[in-house]
Amino acid sequence: MSAQRTPSFSVSGRLTRMNLLVSGAALLLACLAFLAYDVYNFRDILIRNLAAQAQIIGANSVSALTFNDPQAARATLSALKDSPNILSAGIFTPDGHIFAEYSQTHEMTLKVPTIPSGATEAHVFYPNEVVFVHAINFQGQTLGVVYLRSDLREIQKRFLRYLWIAAVVLVLSMLAALLVSAGFRRSVAAPIISLAETARSISQNENYGLRVDINQQFSEIATLDAAFNEMLTQIQRRDTALHAAQQQLEQRVEERTRQLAAANRELESFAYSVSHDLRNPLDILSNYTFLLQKQYGSRLDTQGNEYLTQMERATRRMANLIEDLLNLSQMTIAPMHREPVDLTTMARSISEELQRHEPTRNVEFAIQSSLVADGDSRLLRIVLENLLRNAWKYTAGHERARIEVGSRIEGRAVVYYVRDDGAGFDLHQAHRLFKPFQRLHTTAEFAGSGIGLATVQRIIHRHGGDIWADGAVEKGATFFFTLQA
Repeated sequence: MSAQRTPSFSVSGRLTRMNLLVSGAALLLACLAFLAYDVYNFRDILIRNLAAQAQIIGANSVSALTFNDPQAARATLSALKDSPNILSAGIFTPDGHIFAEYSQTHEMTLKVPTIPSGATEAHVFYPNEVVFVHAINFQGQTLGVVYLRSDLREIQKRFLRYLWIAAVVLVLSMLAALLVSAGFRRSVAAPIISLAETARSISQNENYGLRVDINQQFSEIATLDAAFNEMLTQIQRRDTALHAAQQQLEQRVEERTRQLAAANRELESFAYSVSHDLRNPLDILSNYTFLLQKQYGSRLDTQGNEYLTQMERATRRMANLIEDLLNLSQMTIAPMHREPVDLTTMARSISEELQRHEPTRNVEFAIQSSLVADGDSRLLRIVLENLLRNAWKYTAGHERARIEVGSRIEGRAVVYYVRDDGAGFDLHQAHRLFKPFQRLHTTAEFAGSGIGLATVQRIIHRHGGDIWADGAVEKGATFFFTLQA
């Protein structure tokens, strides 16, 4: 179960930050707009003042320019000493020569802007100063140009002063917005927090009978509360129906369990009937066949003895079939005792028994060492006996044969296998291998009842595993199986 991620911020905290952000942004934009307007207005006033001063200087310098009196022009410019913002000034002749000049720092800047055609004035703003020029006209003739250079320190001082005022106003406004948002936060966040607490309580206690109080102060929150309560009503209704269905299902399971137990008891009774009622007559028939062949075999001709031989074989095959059916039925109901089982030792014991019965056969057994599985030792021995006897049987037609027992890892599972190089089978018929009485070879080719692999499959399934096969005609067969760890 994955851990729930704790949210970074609460609703109330988000509302507070949102209010502060909106208020701060609005105040900041208002302050910036005010500063921009003040700077623009101050620059406009400054240009108007410079224009008035330049007009006065130009009017007073007409006679000086007419009579070529620079001394008088300088006297006119000296009146600018009462204007501390004027850094320097000058009067130029129409051909661009300096006629008179004035400077606070005894430095004259000669960046004279060009007056556009049809205009009498022009100005240019620089980072720290502004230059203004005014044409001196008299009786339709341009006598010269007045040049004024003013600094912008006043604008910078005003800008810094307003900046400090704006910062103080912004801080005070944010504090006021914080106080106002506290009350707003309580009115808005409290219903949401109540809804969240109710949802958490329902999730922890699974009590779908709880309901949240509908807040009528805000229509949106009231709609949310009503929808949440309606959702709880539907969940409670479905939960009640689910519990009822679960109880019905449990009752059906109990009933089916009782029926299954009864069927198992009937199966056990049937198995006893088979072992007692069918095997006894079969044993009597087998005994009388043996006595008839022993005591009267010499009196019968060849055909009569052949009939007795066929009867003896049929009774033996019938006895084996009954035994296999009993084993198959017991695989489902027999109790299991799981423990570590040494499959290596078990497989070697079975292989030695097979070789003792047919010592003339040339069969090589390759059994992996340290094969250990968790399961019922008695049932797993039946599995290995069936698989190894099948491998032994289906390699009988080969002069040399090899039977291998081993395991391999596939993902997290251990896959055990028994492999031979015998007659094999058609892979398209593999689905018939584990069905009772379904044989892929005739009894004339290989003896058997067709129940052994079905028994093996039931044992593997009881161990929580699976079994499958791979092979090809005359290229051998491999049976794989897994066991639940």
